Amino acid sequence: MTFLELAKERFSERYFDSKPVEDEKLKLILEAGRLAPTGCNYQPQRIYVIKSEEAKKKAISTKASLSGCPLVLLVCYDSDEVWHNPREEGYNCGEQDASSVALHMMFEATELGVHSLWIRGFNSDDVRKAFDLPENHVPAMMVALGYPSADSHPAKLHSDKKPLEDTVIYI
Repeated sequence: MTFLELAKERFSERYFDSKPVEDEKLKLILEAGRLAPTGCNYQPQRIYVIKSEEAKKKAISTKASLSGCPLVLLVCYDSDEVWHNPREEGYNCGEQDASSVALHMMFEATELGVHSLWIRGFNSDDVRKAFDLPENHVPAMMVALGYPSADSHPAKLHSDKKPLEDTVIYI
């Protein structure tokens, strides 16, 4: 499968089966995140694997929509280890780094037949408190992982993509 085929195949899964993701596949997914590019290769990502029912209840308590998935990755970045842009005061690439890591993991999951859902509908402070995270671990997103249920299908707007000329500007 080419990368473009993989990118077209992946969609936000909202109908997970209860079948657990195998540890071997989880390790490959996590390895894909480890290989993701980050600012100056500082690798500030911190990934919390949420598998237990107790941990999933904590995640749900933060208003994160977990869609009954069997596994969640809480992707954070360490604010003490991110690259800071010396040309723009206050700017760091923690969110970008976490996004790069999350996308790598989501595409690896797709290649392995595991579906995913990017989740950001939560308050970072609530997540930090629920999991008693260190202050420097900033929650960026959660990635729900699992196998699709029989009801699995892409959202209506999934395939609606703007033409390149609407999103690319040559200068």
